[in-house]
Amino acid sequence: MVANVRRDAPDLSARQMAVLLTVYMTEQPHTVRGLAEILNVSKPAITRAIDRLGEFELARRKTDPRDRRSVVVQRTVKGSVYLAEFAEIISEASIERDREQQAAKARESKAHAEKLAAAAKAAKSKSEAISRPVDESVAKKATEPAGK
Repeated sequence: MVANVRRDAPDLSARQMAVLLTVYMTEQPHTVRGLAEILNVSKPAITRAIDRLGEFELARRKTDPRDRRSVVVQRTVKGSVYLAEFAEIISEASIERDREQQAAKARESKAHAEKLAAAAKAAKSKSEAISRPVDESVAKKATEPAGK
């Protein structure tokens, strides 16, 4: 989202983006009433969003030729370009996130391997200490009854 806000393009609100994405990603034709139902918001909220999208030339209104009382919301070339660029930003962010996750997993694996190696080294040292030949005089004293 930061990359989208920083680019030289219209800064859309969440509602405006939702309307734009709905217009471009669902089957046409789109009416204010239909968009309001799909997004579960009021018709005036959709109208304001479409007005703003129209100012940016990302969508446009047109009177429905089949029903002159109805207005349809149409896609524009500029809107298609805007969303293609937005999709590219999302794709790049996803790739970067995947790289970061892989690097984090590699760091975790390396740390785990180092812990295992240290534990194995400690176990080996302990095993060697137990299996060392014991000095016979020390062993004899250890087996004599106390008090002698």
